[in-house]
Amino acid sequence: MNKKEIYEHLANIYLDASFKSSKKRSKIRSYPQAVQGLMLVGAILVLGLGSFATYSHLHNRNQPGQIALFLYQDTVKINFNFDAATKEIFFLNLKQLNLSNYKTLAFTVRKTNPKDIISLRVEFTNRFNERSEIYIKDISNKWIDHKINLSRFGRMEYWTQMKELAFSIEKWNAREKSGIVYLDNIRILK
Repeated sequence: MNKKEIYEHLANIYLDASFKSSKKRSKIRSYPQAVQGLMLVGAILVLGLGSFATYSHLHNRNQPGQIALFLYQDTVKINFNFDAATKEIFFLNLKQLNLSNYKTLAFTVRKTNPKDIISLRVEFTNRFNERSEIYIKDISNKWIDHKINLSRFGRMEYWTQMKELAFSIEKWNAREKSGIVYLDNIRILK
């Protein structure tokens, strides 16, 4: 075979394959409109049911009728050692978040040492540097979900432009000089 014959043979193979694939594509496109409509409705139903299942899972995760704004979903490790410091803090930058329509702060917490007695300080700060804190006493060594009504932060007057949320362990609120406290699912509930 010479070059010309090889090129013609390859061109025929290519054109033949191209012609067959265009027939297959045209078959796909030539579904009747009724079938295309059913396929579209089916896709919408699958997506809609998936979205509903996800919404209902998140919706029922707290309490019926509550909506949660997750501030931080990863597990936080506060590793304290009071030989060098008097306080260990975990901050969340709230970026001027408006919390005026929310009612509850919720999170789960646990300590690693069952013999240690630890109190956790929870503090909100707004744009005007107003600060209000409460203490969660006797943190357990098992995961416990805490829900704190925002009205308990009595010195906080303006909830419209929140600056930060801080969780801290202070030297005078822990019996042992070192240990670990974990926080998880930090969220605000309506």
